Parts: sequence; C-alpha cells; structure tokens
Amino acid sequence: MRILGIDPGYATIGFGVVEVNRSVLVLKQYGTITTPAQMDFPQRLQVIFRDMQQLIDTVHPDAMAIEELFWGHNVTTGIGVSHGRGVILLAAAENQLPIYEYTPMQIKQAVVGYGNATKKQVMDMTRRLLHMERVARPDDAADAIAVALCHARTSTSLLRQTSHSP
Repeated sequence: MRILGIDPGYATIGFGVVEVNRSVLVLKQYGTITTPAQMDFPQRLQVIFRDMQQLIDTVHPDAMAIEELFWGHNVTTGIGVSHGRGVILLAAAENQLPIYEYTPMQIKQAVVGYGNATKKQVMDMTRRLLHMERVARPDDAADAIAVALCHARTSTSLLRQTSHSP
C-alpha cells in the first residue's frame, strides 16, 4: 500500500509518501507544496489544488492520510489552513482516493507510542522507523511523513483488522 501523508496548510503543505508491504516501511518521497505570500488567496488555493492533482498523478497513492486541524490561538490562520485543507480533500476526492484523518495525538501515539510526545520525539522516531540518515526538512514534510507512517501503522494493526471483520 502506498500512502500519501499530508500536513495541511496554505502557505506550505507538507507531503510524504510511505510504502508499506506487510511490516516493511519504505519512504519513497517527501517535500512541500508552497504558495507565494503576495498571491491573492483564491489563486493560492488554485495552486494547491493543481499541485495536489499533479502529486497524486505522479505518486499514484492507494490512500491519503491527512492531519486534522488543531485550533490554537490564531483563529485567522486556522481559517486559512481550513480552506487549504478543503482544497486538498477535494483533490483526493476528485481522484477517488480514500481519505483517512488523524488528530495530532493519534499521530504521536501511532509513531512514538505516547500521545503527548514532543515534536522532536516524533521526528526522531519517524527517522528511526524509516531508516533515514537524518530528520526530513522542512518540518512540514517531516510532519507529513509522520502522518503517512501513522496510517501505515494503524491500517495494518491487528486491532484495526479485527474491528472491521464481519
């Protein structure tokens, strides 16, 4: 199974592609989609949609895993990220790509084994599990890899298999 992990945004969207075959995890690709700050917001959303379409066409994922939004103190930024996330979900839906959503706590739990793990702990464990020489940069890409890894570990767990059996 090839999983496209997404760390949503509108200025910088992280992505990571993880392939899982039984218990073997392989990082295939990672990076970011960026939009220029001086560009009008509707056009930024258009860039995100087009780039997501191209990414999906290029990597041919079997599923998309995306981080759910955590509303912090800056609601204005959160609204922009929500719009960007909506466009990302639309691109996945347009390609009939199954979408799986995970909270930050679920991602930390799946990757580190502790729902209150620090960002540094998640990044280091991601690096170790995928046998990477160093932590992925920028942080948005590293976060997206962790989202993909979360889905890989969650979707192949014995608990999930038994919970969906007839």
